[in-house]
Amino acid sequence: MSLWERLKRYLEDGKYEIDNNLVENSIRPVAIGRKNYMFAGSHEGAKRAAMMYSLLCSCKKNS
Repeated sequence: MSLWERLKRYLEDGKYEIDNNLVENSIRPVAIGRKNYMFAGSHEGAKRAAMMYSLLCSCKKNS
């Protein structure tokens, strides 16, 4: 689908958002956490921290 067709669809239907700030804001903590895993001390430590972070974020989203 061309960009022009997408723009026309956006203009014709009011339910489409012009930006994706809601999505970007929801995934920002994951991206920040990913940067922090570089300083976990070891590869295994980073994997454990990532698993715990994912679990806690999933719990937060489902509560």
